[in-house]
Amino acid sequence: MSKDLRNPLARARGLGSAKEGVGHWMTQRITALALVFLTLWFVITVLGLMHTDYATARATIAKPWNAVLLIALVITMFKHAVLGLQVVIEDYVHTRWLEVASLVLIKFIAVLAALMGVLAVLRIALGS
Repeated sequence: MSKDLRNPLARARGLGSAKEGVGHWMTQRITALALVFLTLWFVITVLGLMHTDYATARATIAKPWNAVLLIALVITMFKHAVLGLQVVIEDYVHTRWLEVASLVLIKFIAVLAALMGVLAVLRIALGS
């Protein structure tokens, strides 16, 4: 007879690599859903700007709602990419130091690229 008096659910709740799997999964699904709407908005906006001049395109991006949505697209896109690449690396890279180095490198590159994208949108929106 087992001396562990916890029920099976209580024992199972303590299992898992970092106990953050559900949060990671949920964040990935939320960013995917947000990307559906943000990408749809972006494609419609770009198609609307297809035969316009540079000044019109710049003025359209400089509108507050368009700038906010474009910044949201950039941030959400890189967050979603990091989450997806993290899963791939954790599943297929079996050397611990290479796994950690890859995760750090991917996060560093994503943060740097997202900051560059946000800065570009802000420069357009603020007119500098």
